Amino acid sequence: MEQIINLKGEDIRYNIKKSRRARRIRLTMRPNCQLTVTIPRRANIELVERFMKDKACWIIEKLEFFKKNAVPLIGEQNGKYRQHKKMAEEFARERLGYYNRLYGFAFGQISIKNHKHRWGSCSSKGNLNFNYRIIFLPLALADYIIVHEMCHLKEMNHSKRFWRLIEKTFPDHKEKRRQLRKIVY
Repeated sequence: MEQIINLKGEDIRYNIKKSRRARRIRLTMRPNCQLTVTIPRRANIELVERFMKDKACWIIEKLEFFKKNAVPLIGEQNGKYRQHKKMAEEFARERLGYYNRLYGFAFGQISIKNHKHRWGSCSSKGNLNFNYRIIFLPLALADYIIVHEMCHLKEMNHSKRFWRLIEKTFPDHKEKRRQLRKIVY
């Protein structure tokens, strides 16, 4: 449902999305300046508005950034996905093979998806999924995503043990995660 809130004298349109999985309120700004507020099922509008007022500087800063830097979405059409899917799969297989020499994990299928909000995922059956846009990233960031999902084969969580596995290859994993958050697709 679309809402409007006034932040620092500017009317901001946003959509509320209730999620059973959400544990906290999350803001998402798309390059087309669409703001989505994901909330836990029990959150009310007053809590949402208070949260948005606390984050007003961030919201306005992101809106101004996207208005100035109209960032084209890579692969807006399904044709781009189909065009790059095979290349992304070959890339993922090659990089998994390279890094799995260090880890030695068994995994199932490798799938390439056209996700809107994820770079990758790992299923409980050991299947690895990657966003086809991974091939457009700098190699170090793409490799970080590959290793991150591969480490979920051993630790299906983000515990200290999981991050120790990541640190074998990427001791600077926090910086890699920060860089990925800045990338909009």
